[in-house]
Amino acid sequence: MLLAPSILAADLADLKAALGVCERAGADLVHVDVMDGHFVPNLTFGIPVVRDLARATELPLDVHLMVTRPERLLEEYLEAGASWVTVHWEAATHLDRMAAAIRQFGAKAGVALNPATPIEVLTDILPSLDYVVLMSVNPGFAGQPFLPYVVDKARRLRERIEDRSLHVSISMDGGVDATNIAQVVAAGVDICVAGSAIFGAESPEDAARELRARAEGTAE
Repeated sequence: MLLAPSILAADLADLKAALGVCERAGADLVHVDVMDGHFVPNLTFGIPVVRDLARATELPLDVHLMVTRPERLLEEYLEAGASWVTVHWEAATHLDRMAAAIRQFGAKAGVALNPATPIEVLTDILPSLDYVVLMSVNPGFAGQPFLPYVVDKARRLRERIEDRSLHVSISMDGGVDATNIAQVVAAGVDICVAGSAIFGAESPEDAARELRARAEGTAE
């Protein structure tokens, strides 16, 4: 299981400290939510922030583009230092072209599905992806409650991936915390994005370590 703390839930006035938390806690990725105020009702990080984050850490940046017409910005985010790039099925017109462009740049290509979007929409594109992000909240804001029915989506997607012998990871993003992460991983999720569960805790580093322990079944 890869742990990807979402810095949207951190102190936005001190993102360097948030990166330090990720590094000391043994995170595998740093999740960066890019929102444009159109696809989702919020504005967050832009290209200059991603560029500075990439310079400040050796952890891979998992950049989640919650934007309309992501093809307009794709190359710039890749050049800024994104190692993983996610575009939304609901926002992308030419998914195959974008997935190929991301991979050609040397980054990992992912597609996100909103909670109510069925996994069947990915049937044809699935072999061209490195991972799929299942949103377990409606995207736009940190701190929303987890939607339990997305666990079944993960289970069904994992079955489809294995039936086709594909090497595609599953990420879950939204409301993942210590109460549900074991269930999420048991459903076949490989990558857990956690924001408020880490940065909203008194000790973010301890919270991140507890999440991993619960996911791996080693928590006391």
